[in-house]
Amino acid sequence: MRKLVDFVLGEGPKGSPPERVRWLIVEQQARSELLIGWVQFALVAFFLVLYTLSPKTSAGTQFQPVPWVLGAFFAFTLLRLAFAYRRWLHPAVLVVGVCIDMALLMALIWSFHLQYEQPAPFYLKVPTLLYVFIFIALRALRFEPLYVIAAGLAAAAGWLVLLALAAMSGEMVVTRDYVRYMTSNTVLVGAEVDKVIAILMVTAILALALARSRRILYRAVLDSVLAKDLSRFVAPEVADRISSSEAGLKPGDGEVREASILFTDIEGFSTISEKVAPERLVALLNEYFEAMSAAVDRHGGVITQFQGDAMLIAFNTVKPDPDHAANAVRTALAILEATQERSFGGGVRMRTRCGINTGRIVTGAVGARDRLLYTVHGDEVNIAARLEQLNKKYGTYALASESTVHAAGAGFDFTRVDELAVRGRNAPTVVYRLSGAPAAPTA
Repeated sequence: MRKLVDFVLGEGPKGSPPERVRWLIVEQQARSELLIGWVQFALVAFFLVLYTLSPKTSAGTQFQPVPWVLGAFFAFTLLRLAFAYRRWLHPAVLVVGVCIDMALLMALIWSFHLQYEQPAPFYLKVPTLLYVFIFIALRALRFEPLYVIAAGLAAAAGWLVLLALAAMSGEMVVTRDYVRYMTSNTVLVGAEVDKVIAILMVTAILALALARSRRILYRAVLDSVLAKDLSRFVAPEVADRISSSEAGLKPGDGEVREASILFTDIEGFSTISEKVAPERLVALLNEYFEAMSAAVDRHGGVITQFQGDAMLIAFNTVKPDPDHAANAVRTALAILEATQERSFGGGVRMRTRCGINTGRIVTGAVGARDRLLYTVHGDEVNIAARLEQLNKKYGTYALASESTVHAAGAGFDFTRVDELAVRGRNAPTVVYRLSGAPAAPTA
């Protein structure tokens, strides 16, 4: 049975959507009701213009019902539009409103035989019946099958009532001759039944389409909210990269490119953690990362990982950046300046150590098939992390590799510090201090 329902209505969301998702749907439906109200207002206004431009009545007719019905229709449309803006259109009110809409439309059709002094069956042939389908389709803008069904049933019932009124008038002549039916005020019962069947079939098809669309809508909104929530756990650029991927990412998918890596860590964070309550520590870290993220965003970097109090920041990986080395250096200077000028968490001073390296790195997805991490990895990333650790040895707060110094170009004041042998590398690594950064206090 579930497979049959999924086949007919489409696959729906798993479980009940959370309250915030239902709230988003309700808000969307409220806006849709405003759209429905304005479209109906335009439709009734069109009726009025059409009536004004068309011949009004036969000679000698004293009572003209059409403008009265149109006036009532116009007033009711304005009333429901006001209700829509005040959010007073609850389900029961909406169903009643849909039925009143159809009743007014049927009253308008019925009034034509009086307006033009014709037998009652005359109104069964007026083309205004086609507007029934517009009113039924109009209810589809709300994405709720209930109101489409209510409109369709009200229309079918209304047409049957008009047919019954014509039969009771004593003026209805039933014929089986189609030509006579088309050229006189006679009634072909089969034709009237066809109209009712057409109304019900259009209603059923629209209701089914809406039921399918509603399930898809719930899934889409749920996925959208989920993606928005999950995007807060990764950089927006990474989220865009994943969502725009032509094929689903698999472990090992990635690319090698020239990029710069900035690794940061808070000096003496273990000591701070011992002195600060856990709740305050979390608030402190959030405030710190908020300030650091602003500096990173300002210079085009992407935070690919938060590792405790450390950050792994990449340049020219997820988004292109031909000036990546210089931007990495600018970001390090901005971070050091921000930590020097302010305190966090209500008075806690924190200093950040930075390590910068430039080289060919791999950026992409790593992990298991059902659990991936989009990050950067490779030997050049390890060098950046190693440089950050060496700050403690040299009493500095920002160290950069020789490759970063050459790639960053002029405009920065670097001072050569040392030449180190790094495990796994034959050639020594030349280390530079970023002289624009504040010096560490001596013991």
